[in-house]
Formats: sequence, structure tokens, C-alpha cells
Amino acid sequence: MATTTSTASPLRLGIIGSGGIGAIHADAATRAGWTVAAFADAEPARAERLAASHPGAKVHRDAAALLADSSLAAVSIATPNATHRPLAEQALAAGRHVLLEKPAGLDAAECDAIERIAARSRGILQIGLVCRSSPASRVARSLVEAGRLGSIYQARASLHRRRGIPGLGGWFTTRSMSGGGPLIDLGVHVIDLVMHVASPGRALRASGVVYAHFGRPLDDYRFHDMWGGPPRPGGPFDVEDHATALVRFEGGFSLEVNVVWASNLPEGALRDGIVLFGDRGGLSFEPLGREVTLATEEDGHLVDVKPITPPEEGGQAAWRRQYEGFAAAVRGEAPPLATIGECRRVQQVIDAIYRSAQEGREVEV
Repeated sequence: MATTTSTASPLRLGIIGSGGIGAIHADAATRAGWTVAAFADAEPARAERLAASHPGAKVHRDAAALLADSSLAAVSIATPNATHRPLAEQALAAGRHVLLEKPAGLDAAECDAIERIAARSRGILQIGLVCRSSPASRVARSLVEAGRLGSIYQARASLHRRRGIPGLGGWFTTRSMSGGGPLIDLGVHVIDLVMHVASPGRALRASGVVYAHFGRPLDDYRFHDMWGGPPRPGGPFDVEDHATALVRFEGGFSLEVNVVWASNLPEGALRDGIVLFGDRGGLSFEPLGREVTLATEEDGHLVDVKPITPPEEGGQAAWRRQYEGFAAAVRGEAPPLATIGECRRVQQVIDAIYRSAQEGREVEV
């Protein structure tokens, strides 16, 4: 049974993981009014560097030491994917409120394990599906809820990169640590957004294919910059760099997914983002953007409508709002912005796509 924190109590946050994503969490939490009070990392020097940007923040030798700090209202877990489940279980068992980076686990079974612990914990659990909090995503959901699209029958979810393999040779490209490539890295965001905004029924079947053409040999990979880098010569690359799939849902709804870390694709050749097709209207938006375009009919004319969105930067606004939502959940003012059950449904789809690609046929979700 989760407990909440009084609105009079200072919201002090500890962050487990001090890499690039940990730094983003620390900045977003600060902008949302949290006090970032502690860091823990497997590389203490990295935690020390990040703590230097947050005056007064402590550095703990490991996650267990951070979780023993009773002054912390909550913790964020911003570590490699394979550590999400054990760290979340440890934090929830300690009664801490937890913001867990996506994906919650390597597969749906790990999500189930986390959910069982969360059900018995005093802590609130929110999953870091940050794209839900962008201005564009919130406006798109409001248009769907207002009936502007009518019956939604199909969606496309796409993210393409020219050369965007993260941390090549490190944990991102090691299946045992990451769970996969762009499908579990990028796909979790866009699949979740479609399911969150369009609210289709239950996923029934999936047919997917994956490719790996650009990470081997590692030394031949050409790129401009690298998130999670630099590349590690001789490191592993046993994940896909391209995934595409068709997912069928009950009621006839279908979802086309295309997520690509690396390709020979001219910039701008394909538009990224979410597209929803409805019998009264259709819309498109970027996951961390501000603008939404609604295509519909008015007074016998075909028109494109661009609803007014908040005057704020898309990505930064999404991260800040994620932590504002987390604070509201911790204080008992609102439910978490993204639950482990919702993440599990997304993970079931991802698991099915990987299984379909391996078996070379359509499979049940």
C-alpha cells in the first residue's frame, strides 16, 4: 500500500545513475522544484562530477547506501536497462517513491515482477515515459478525447536516425544489458504514445522484422556524434539497428512501427513522429514537440488545423512536467503519469515483435 508525502515536506530526490540520462533527470527535477540531494553510481567519480553541479548533494558509494538515506522522499533510477528491475525492487522494498526510467524491464515478465513488489510497497512507482508529458502529446490526447478524430483505425509511429547508434560497443549495444536495440530504446516511447493517445483495445498479433547492418565491424561505423559515447573499440554489438512491425489490435485498429538507429537515409526523407488516422480527422505530431496538425473537414472544406500549444520548449517542458507529475503523485494529489501496468502492455508488444522477427512469422501478443 503506497503512502504519500505531505505537501509541507521538502521533496528531496536521490538519483541512481550519473551518466547522460542521470544528468537530464537531475536538471529536470531541479527545474520542477525538487531538491536533488544525492547521487550514486557504479563509477563514483562520475557521481562526484554531477554532484558538483548540485550544491549540497551527497555522493553515496552504491544504491543501497543511497536508499538508506532517510532524508530522501524519492529516488530516480537512470541506469542501464538490465539493472532497472533489481534496483526498482530494492527501492520499492525500502519504501521509497520511485521514478523508473524506461523500459521498466527487459521484458514483460520483469514488469510483472516489479508490479508485484510495487503492490506491497509503501512507495509510489512512476515509469519514465517522458514523451507523454510533451505539449504536443497532451494536445493530441485532448483532441482524441474530444472526438475530433472520430473512430481511429490506424496509426504510424516512426523515429529514424541517419547515424544514431548510442554508446556503440557499450551496454546499449549489448543485448544482455539493453534487451535490444532501437525497438526497446525508441520503440517503447512511440508505441506507448500511440496506446496512450489513441487508447486502442488489446494488442492481438504482431509481425516484425529487425536488421543489423551498421554496427559491425565497429571501427567502420561513421558518425557525427554519439549519445552514450564514445564508441568502445572491440565492444559488443549483438542488437538490431532497425526494426519495423505491424501490430493488430482488437476492433480492427492497426499500428505500423518503424524505429531506426542507423540508415542510409537522406535527412528529412521521412517524417518522424506519430500519425493517427480517424474517420472524422487525422493528426500528426512529434513525440517531444510542440506542434500538432489536425486534418479534417469543416463546412464542406478540407482544412488543416494547428491548435495553439503552450509557449514552452517541447523536450524541456516534457521532462519538467514529468517531475511535476511525480511530485503530485508523491504528495497524493494525482496518480502517477505512467504506471507499471501500462508499461507492461507496451513491453508485451515489443516482446511479440522480437519473437516474430526471430521466428519469421506473425505471432500472438
